[in-house]
Amino acid sequence: MRIVTFNANGLRSAATKGFFDWFAQQRADVLCVQETKAQEHQLGEAAFRPDGYRAWFRDARTKMGYSGVAIYAKREPDEVRTELGWAPFDDEGRYLEARFGRLSVVSFYLPSGSSGEERQAFKFQVMEWLRPILDDWLRSGRDYVLCGDFNIVRSRLDIRNWTSNQKNSGCLPPERAWLNAQIAEDGGSDGTPPAAHGWVDTYRRLRPQGQDYTWWSNRGAARAKDVGWRIDYQLATPSLASRLRACSIAREPRFSDHAPYTVDYDL
Repeated sequence: MRIVTFNANGLRSAATKGFFDWFAQQRADVLCVQETKAQEHQLGEAAFRPDGYRAWFRDARTKMGYSGVAIYAKREPDEVRTELGWAPFDDEGRYLEARFGRLSVVSFYLPSGSSGEERQAFKFQVMEWLRPILDDWLRSGRDYVLCGDFNIVRSRLDIRNWTSNQKNSGCLPPERAWLNAQIAEDGGSDGTPPAAHGWVDTYRRLRPQGQDYTWWSNRGAARAKDVGWRIDYQLATPSLASRLRACSIAREPRFSDHAPYTVDYDL
């Protein structure tokens, strides 16, 4: 099974840049999109509905053209879930889950705190609220793949300018500690103890010393200089660790300030 995750920073914009033409060549089974920045009725045209796939959306209700997640799949899910039970998070269009037998694929978009103190406080609130939910999923006996933009780097390997970003949202020590504490085996190389029974960072499992990024600022030719951050993940339950086969980050062509991240699973 091939799963692609991609923060589109506006799915209509990404489509005009050729994203769906690229996607048609990827032989993917599932695509998870974050930041659709549209309502579902605005994405009904054939340009946004690739042949052979069905699509499901969770739009933001609090502000039109904001946030939003989607899942495209070749196979009809047994069930699609759109809410986790807390309106401030759900109504921003940040969670969508498709269930295929015992496998759940989640399109996740965690808040950014870069716009100011209020949004950073909300980000911390979301992180603490999610902790028991993520623990419950680990204990559920289901296979989970959490796809999306977590807006947090894990370690020095995941960001070009580690030292200068220690006070910036996405690289704050409490953020990294929260994310790394959810993940087994590797504490993120920043001193955070790993979870005894935690999620598998698919990229880091497949590329232990990799220094690839998935997001670049639009300022200062950051992409051309590869001054990036790895903040887009596929986190898997431990049951899937032995089934990881390959992964790739498609830096080019450029469809967004993020790059699509693809993982192949033996499923």
